[in-house]
Amino acid sequence: MATSTRRALERARTREQIIETALRILESEGVAALTIRRIATDIEYAAPIVYQYFANKDALVLELVTRGYQLLRNDIQLASEEPGIDRRILRLASEYVRFAGEHPHLYKVMNDTTVDANARQRAAQPGTEILKELLASWASEHDVELTDFDEACEIVWGMLYGIASLGHLGTIGNERARRLAVQAFRAILSGWSNEAPRPSSPYGGRSTDQCPTCDSRLDSRTAATTKTPSVTSPDHVDTA
Repeated sequence: MATSTRRALERARTREQIIETALRILESEGVAALTIRRIATDIEYAAPIVYQYFANKDALVLELVTRGYQLLRNDIQLASEEPGIDRRILRLASEYVRFAGEHPHLYKVMNDTTVDANARQRAAQPGTEILKELLASWASEHDVELTDFDEACEIVWGMLYGIASLGHLGTIGNERARRLAVQAFRAILSGWSNEAPRPSSPYGGRSTDQCPTCDSRLDSRTAATTKTPSVTSPDHVDTA
C-alpha cells in the first residue's frame, strides 16, 4: 500500500473516531459536556490533533447534526417495509417520533440554533426527501392534488417536530407521542383528501369563515384540492 494511501486511511479512521466519541458524549451527557478537550482526553490524543480535523466545536457539532439526520433517514426508511402507501406514510410519522425519544440530546441539537439554519436544512435534506417521495406517492395513489407541495411538506414536518418535542421533553412521553403523531398525520391526510371547493364568500373574493374585517380570519383553502370525494385511511399503524 502506498504511503499516501495509508496516511489517508489513517486520517479517515481518526476523523471517524473523533466523530463517534463526540456522538457518544453528546448522547449520554448533552451538548454542554461536548468540548474539544474532553474528546481529546477520551481518545487519548492531544487537543491540537482534534483541531486538525475540526476547526472548532461548532464545526464538530455541524458534523454531528449531519450524522444525526443520516441516522434519522435510516430509521424513517423503515416505513418502506409497510405493504401500502397509507401505512408507509403513517409509519414514517411513528419512526420520526421514536427517533426523537431515543436520541433526545442529538435530536435537540439537530433542531435548535446551535447550527445555522441553512446548514441545518442541508443536513436534513436526506430525511425530507423521503417525506416528499412518500407524500407524492400518497397524493398520486389517492388522486389528490397538492397545490403547494412544499407547503404541504412543511405542514407535516412541523407537526412531527412539535409532537416529537412534546415526547422527548417528557411532557407526554414518547409512546403516546408516537400514537398522537400517527393520529395527527392521518387527520391531515384525511382533510386534504376530503376537502371540496366551498361557496364564494358573501364578502367577495375567496371563501373565509369570517368577514374580512374580523380580527381572526380562517382561510378555508388548504394546501390541497381533491379530484375524488374521499380516501380510505388505514385503521392502524403499529407504533411498537
